[in-house]
This record gives sequence, C-alpha cells and structure tokens, in this order.
Amino acid sequence: MANQIEMSLVEEKLERVRPMLQRDGGDVKLIDVTEEGVVKVQLQGACSGCPGATMTLKHLIEQFLMQEIPEIKEVVGV
Repeated sequence: MANQIEMSLVEEKLERVRPMLQRDGGDVKLIDVTEEGVVKVQLQGACSGCPGATMTLKHLIEQFLMQEIPEIKEVVGV
C-alpha cells in the first residue's frame, strides 16, 4: 500500500481529469496505489456503464497520470 503522500499526489492529479468526466455525467474514485505503481480507480456515474469506459480509463486517465507521475506503471479499473 502506498503512503498518504503518494495517494494525495494521485488524488491531486485526478482533480485535473475530473471536469472532463463530470461534463459527461461521470467521475472517477481513487481506490488504491500499490507499491508496484499500479493505480486502482473506480469509474462512477455515466462512466461506469459507458461502452467507452476502457478507452477513458487507458487513453485519458492512465496516459495523463503516467505523464504527470512517471512512477505509475498502470491504471486499472476495479
């Protein structure tokens, strides 16, 4: 499990992605950050059942977080 600082940093970066998701009725919730650099998130609202959810997860959230925090290896939905 990551320490509080790492979780805080990821949460801070997610705040920059949220407006794009919320504009379409969705959101993202941070669940965990593993020691291996895997960020676990839960897509919420319209994003949770959207056919493009995987694309949103990998091409929007994952790419953005990996660019902002190079230690992140992957973002997965739970």
